[in-house]
Amino acid sequence: MGLGHAVAIGVGGMIGAGVFSMMGVAGELAGGAAFISFSLAGVLALLCAYSFGRLGARFPSAGGPVEYLVRGLGDNWLSGGLNITLWLGYVLALALYARAFSGYALTLLPDPGGAWLQPAIIVGVTLTFLVLNVIGAEAVGRVELLIVAAKILILAGFITVALPLVDQSRVSPAAWPTAGQIGFTAAIVFLSYEGFGLITNAAEDLADPGTNLPRALAISVLVTLVIYALVALSVTGILSPEEIRNAGEYALAEAVRPALGATGFSIMAIGALFSTASAINATLYGGANVSFTIARYGGLPALFRRRLWQRARGGLVFTAVLVALIGTLFDLEGIAIMGSAAFLVVYGAVNASHLRLLDETGARRSAVAGGLLGCIVVLGLLLTYLAKERPPALGALAALLIVGFGTDLAWCHYSKRLMSMRGD
Repeated sequence: MGLGHAVAIGVGGMIGAGVFSMMGVAGELAGGAAFISFSLAGVLALLCAYSFGRLGARFPSAGGPVEYLVRGLGDNWLSGGLNITLWLGYVLALALYARAFSGYALTLLPDPGGAWLQPAIIVGVTLTFLVLNVIGAEAVGRVELLIVAAKILILAGFITVALPLVDQSRVSPAAWPTAGQIGFTAAIVFLSYEGFGLITNAAEDLADPGTNLPRALAISVLVTLVIYALVALSVTGILSPEEIRNAGEYALAEAVRPALGATGFSIMAIGALFSTASAINATLYGGANVSFTIARYGGLPALFRRRLWQRARGGLVFTAVLVALIGTLFDLEGIAIMGSAAFLVVYGAVNASHLRLLDETGARRSAVAGGLLGCIVVLGLLLTYLAKERPPALGALAALLIVGFGTDLAWCHYSKRLMSMRGD
């Protein structure tokens, strides 16, 4: 897998459903300053990407953050619980992407059909990318490169059409909210950058990871930051906060409607399909590698690292099945936000772990510490938002962490007891 393929996985993992669903939230909260919020969140993502890049160059592994946590914190209940929480976050994100894909697909059909059609689309898209991952990493990278190229072309077309329509008064400093509101919105939209960590899961398949991994991380975050900032500038410069609130997840389509009408809506729906498809492709690859590495350390059953058929390991198959099941049965919008909060917990822990490995990686202490501090601040702001707007979501986050750490403790206890019974 080359540098371009790795960049495609990172961009595909970040510019997924988030660019469509989060843009409405950002525009409503920060108004014409939404592009600043996206830029601030991107700077934090760059700090974390620097830390991940130096760790990945020193410890190339398909497990990515799993490997880094074990290296820095040790193979214990803390790293084990964080790693399973990371895998659960991938599963929840995948289920949301699959559900978002099905929703946009239905808008393009002349006849949405019966209630069975959406579950069928969810299962179908998950199965399609399961097969691609079975074929191998090269196929994943090649397909991701094509999908991301198409997606960027569509978003670039949107920016080209929308920017001339921007009302300068709506994005000028006079129309900005308070600095606290801008920072608060940055905490929310950081969720849209979480996918850069997927590149580290491809380290073992990447040519010259010591050089290409840090470059791929930096390039993918920068490309995503520019796209997010320009899209946010376009949307908030065309639509008022009230219009953005009414449009919701279709804010991008509404922004292009003055120029292209119904055709613009369809074009953006197609862009959403490419975005969610590439996010599924990249995240399934990374999530499967995470579960494989956790199982290698004994945190999950050995089935997760066994080959069931050709390249299909148990972790890949089980992840895909769980994604299809959850995506079909549940509304995951709130749970997906909790999954993203879990990513902040894990990414912050990776930076903390890195501080103990600086002598081996040669990274700058200030940059790694900055990433850790940023994750703590952003997580605090996100929890504040949830406490005010979605109190039940705090319980969901607590439940997610309990499941993650509880699974690690329960499995380790069971596996040790099983070895004792066998006399191992």
